[in-house]
Amino acid sequence: MSYVIGLKCRECGRRYPKEVVFVCEYCFGGVEVDYDYDAIRRVLTKTALASRPKSLWRYRELLPIEGEPTVGLTSGFTPFFRADRLATALGVRELYIKDDSVSHPTLSFKDRVVSVALTRAKEFGFDTVACASTGNLANSVSAHAAKAGLKRFIFIPADLEMGKVIASLIYQPTLIAVEGTYDEVNRLCAEIGAKYPWAFVNINIRPYYAEGSKTYGYEIAEQLGWRVPQHIVIPAAGGSLITKIGKAFKELTLLGLLSEAHTKFYCAQATGCAPIVTTIKARADIVKPVKPNTIAKSLAIGNPADGYSATKTVLDSGGWAESASDDEIIEAMKLLAETEGVFTETAGGVTLAVTKKLIEQGTIPRDESIVVCITGNGLKTQEPLMNRLGSATRIKPTLASFEDNLGDRIRGVSAR
Repeated sequence: MSYVIGLKCRECGRRYPKEVVFVCEYCFGGVEVDYDYDAIRRVLTKTALASRPKSLWRYRELLPIEGEPTVGLTSGFTPFFRADRLATALGVRELYIKDDSVSHPTLSFKDRVVSVALTRAKEFGFDTVACASTGNLANSVSAHAAKAGLKRFIFIPADLEMGKVIASLIYQPTLIAVEGTYDEVNRLCAEIGAKYPWAFVNINIRPYYAEGSKTYGYEIAEQLGWRVPQHIVIPAAGGSLITKIGKAFKELTLLGLLSEAHTKFYCAQATGCAPIVTTIKARADIVKPVKPNTIAKSLAIGNPADGYSATKTVLDSGGWAESASDDEIIEAMKLLAETEGVFTETAGGVTLAVTKKLIEQGTIPRDESIVVCITGNGLKTQEPLMNRLGSATRIKPTLASFEDNLGDRIRGVSAR
């Protein structure tokens, strides 16, 4: 059973049927999915959720599909844990990590949105799917489409990290490397999508695709014992994740699963590509495009599709925004690994570096609950760390060589 009423424009409120519509024909605003919350309230209870499989589909009623899910059945419900060692390093009382760096199967939160998008694409009758991607989405569409038996065309910037290129090619899609920025790739895909009958997950079926990000927010609330943090720091590329976590908290409150949702949202971007941060700091209504120049390639979207919505979500919550330099990104990646054993990609380094800045500025109080959103795995973005981590100590296969070369490090350690 579907609980989707239809689509509606986020700007003017104009309503559309639940079809392939992604922009309002009246005001050119983005459209999103609308639900029958009264009907959902009768079936989606804490008791019902407790008995369901631990995947993103446990929130089935709040996702925009007509029948049963057919893609990504084991994706979602990633680890959420209290990060006490990191909290001590940052000088705060209560800090949590929501860790999508171990999302199944492609190690990023994009498995959430792709699971929903491809399930809906199959319902629409598409046999070919496509995307414009900075890397993680390319990996996820390639993997999920392969398992679903769909043809797939994946478009990426030609300078993408090799780890992410390989993590797409292994699934044997048609991979197209475009000599240009992500924004140029995206414009090309819009032209191709207008000519070929393909489901471009982040273009023509974007309203359905974007709803998958809500599950990140649902899980935080459920894993935190049906409450929300006072502060949440979220990385932004196109801006959809911030917007949809905000929607998730509002929906859970509307359904009575949360008693209240007074969370301040914070946008994290790289200094070399921070159009949403700039807009938030200026409290402006228009997001001015920029040309990306950062090691955080997964966030390198200079003209964010949901930039305005993300800006509004942050400012309406009473939150703020900050950016991080490339050096700060790398240091934050190292800090997260050293304290909590999590190897994040550069986007996670952005998020943690911004969290640290906001705490040091006094923008986020040290005695209130904080969630840091880690959205991707560092194994796919190793290039920025080359020559920044030191090297292995090389020894001969003898005890004497071991002790000669590591004397300082083993001094004080009791031997048998």
